[in-house]
Amino acid sequence: MTTTGLLLAAGAGRRMGRPKALVEGWLVHAVESLSGCDGVVVVLGAAADEARRLLDAHDVTVVVNPDWEQGMGSSLATGLAYVAHGEATACLVTLVDLPDVGAEVVRRVLAAGDGADVLARAAYDGTPGHPVLIGRDHWAGVGGSAVGDQGAREYLAAHDVALVECGDLATGADVDSLS
Repeated sequence: MTTTGLLLAAGAGRRMGRPKALVEGWLVHAVESLSGCDGVVVVLGAAADEARRLLDAHDVTVVVNPDWEQGMGSSLATGLAYVAHGEATACLVTLVDLPDVGAEVVRRVLAAGDGADVLARAAYDGTPGHPVLIGRDHWAGVGGSAVGDQGAREYLAAHDVALVECGDLATGADVDSLS
């Protein structure tokens, strides 16, 4: 099995007051947390050129979502469509605004299963969160249901997803402001 890490970092971060990909250290931390994956794809949108420069020293593929303003669902669909052209068996999706989610969480979720039919996600004290491990068999369904800011929520709710408890490693809380 090969797994591509898919980092969604395209939003404008309106509540934050700037794109979250530009918050000091977040983008690089998120990329480094995916070190257990066989490759990393970063989906950018708002301030894409500036964010791309932050990744110059990292071996990642950058995909720019021209429709990033439509929400996270658009970035997820864009990223999955790109990854589908490769040979990966699964994709591990995470978000740039999870600063306490690190490589340990990623490793634990990756260990939850393999194969094209895998569906697993991190949970924090029983509450589902990110990252989410999605096998190739599910990519079309997830991409088709990803609209607005929902991402894969509806698809995952309709399928059997293994929850991987990671509350001992992180909170998994997304951050919408620096105050």
